[in-house]
Amino acid sequence: MEIHQVTHNLVLTSRLDNLGHLPVKVLRSVSGSRLVAVDPIGCKVGEWVFTIANSAARTASGDEKTLTDLTISGIIDNWVMD
Repeated sequence: MEIHQVTHNLVLTSRLDNLGHLPVKVLRSVSGSRLVAVDPIGCKVGEWVFTIANSAARTASGDEKTLTDLTISGIIDNWVMD
C-alpha cells in the first residue's frame, strides 16, 4: 500500500469492457510522481488516499476481471504531509 493525493478526475470517452465503469483518478505520490487508479470508493480531488497495486488491485476494485494495476482503497482523514 502507498499514500497518494487525488489531483484530478480523469474522463474517458471510450474504454475496454474489462476496465469496468469505475471512476478513474489521477494521483500524485508523496515523491511527486503521477499515477492513474480506479476509484471504487468515490474520493474527491484533494483527498489523501491509500492504494493497492498489482494483482491485488483487481480484487480491491470489487471485480477480479477489472483490468487495473492500481486501486484506491481508502480515504485518509487528517493527513498532513511533512
